[in-house]
Amino acid sequence: MSKVSKVWINYIKETLKNNISIVYREIEVKEGTINIIFDSASCDRVHVSDFIISPILNSNKHINNLETAKKEIIEAASIIDLDCKEDTINHILSGDIIIIFDFLNKAISCDSSCFANRSIEIPPTESVIKGPRAGFNEALADSISLIRKRIKDPNLKFESFNIGEKSNTKVILSYIEGNCPTQLIDYVKKKIKNVTTDYLIYINNIEEELKCKNTPFDTIGYTEKPDNIAIKLAEGRIAILVDGTPFVCYAPYFFIESFRTTDNYTTNKFMANIGSILRWGSFLLSVLAPGLYIALFTHHFNLVPYVFIFRVSASRAGVPFTMVIEVIIMIVFFQILREAGVRLPQPIGPTLSIVGALILGESAVQSGLTSHATVLIVAFTSIASFLVPAISTAIFIWNMLILILSSLLGLPGFYIGFILLCSHLAGLTSCGYPYLYPLGTFKDFKYKDIILTGELDKVNQYIFIEEDDK
Repeated sequence: MSKVSKVWINYIKETLKNNISIVYREIEVKEGTINIIFDSASCDRVHVSDFIISPILNSNKHINNLETAKKEIIEAASIIDLDCKEDTINHILSGDIIIIFDFLNKAISCDSSCFANRSIEIPPTESVIKGPRAGFNEALADSISLIRKRIKDPNLKFESFNIGEKSNTKVILSYIEGNCPTQLIDYVKKKIKNVTTDYLIYINNIEEELKCKNTPFDTIGYTEKPDNIAIKLAEGRIAILVDGTPFVCYAPYFFIESFRTTDNYTTNKFMANIGSILRWGSFLLSVLAPGLYIALFTHHFNLVPYVFIFRVSASRAGVPFTMVIEVIIMIVFFQILREAGVRLPQPIGPTLSIVGALILGESAVQSGLTSHATVLIVAFTSIASFLVPAISTAIFIWNMLILILSSLLGLPGFYIGFILLCSHLAGLTSCGYPYLYPLGTFKDFKYKDIILTGELDKVNQYIFIEEDDK
């Protein structure tokens, strides 16, 4: 064994010691020794035997140089020359085969990764009535394939990064050249390179670098559906895929997208528009209803019909808490039930949520802890927030803030809370673009397809790129 080969092999053995899955195989040929090293846990063993070892053993050709081995003997789809011993570790752990030619003092890497993958399934977080049902899985190759299947544009680019000092997680940046603004691409690349972590396991590490801080609203979008990503890329946005996660994030992401679904473009336009109106109405109701209820019944009774006041007063007889404490307790109870329904196994969760809500509401009223009116308002608010799950956390935080301001100041506090909400939304950005886009802009085409969807051949799906940027 040559000195160079010995140094490389000893380095690999020392670095990967105590790993039982690492296989070291020596093959003797006329010219000398060939060392084959791979990880049996992440490498296709059949591929190693049939396309690497067998061709070497059965070849009658002289391996006088590396090019002969690469072009005439080794049957691998991808072959990379290795210049330093440090590169070998990442290739081995990525499922590649390392071949060291002792007599040439050269080493190459052959792609043969075969990690366990989940099959392509229906995304559980994004159900549709009519439309594509395939979803991403944890394998990057499958996710890229699902996007490429829908966009066969040669300008569709996939750039690779390795993030994580120790995990070396592969991150893919995807965009359509010519559609996506150059400044957006440069901005996202810079942010991705700024991610400093030893182990990148979740896509949220990259989202945290891109999104606005100190806000409960998501300013970076995410989805499990390749058709959604295809649409976003066609609009000129950028998508980020991380190896090991089925969620793909995209930017910029705008507030009005929280109220859109795939069904807006795949079902009857009248049903789609009714659904859109219901989602917008539910958002306003879930954010404002508790605060308005408190403001009217604690500070401004003269604005409420007397019959209703008498009924609410009668139902609150014996309740030991003030109305604002009563509403907060019930909201917290419903949030606990909601969290329990999400965390429990799927067959049990929905049943617990429904039965728990019924029992909780009835028991709370019977015990004198709350009134019928409060249970109705809180239940209606909670159900309404389910229609826009993308911003359900933000709804909970802001309806509590408006509720507290309304309890302190009445309707002026309610108005202050609503203005603060609007100001907060107007101050957010997504990768440099206004979060409320296209609301508040003056381009005529940007006002189409915001709340209501028209005929698909006439709908100009908004593209956030300014005309000057194209």
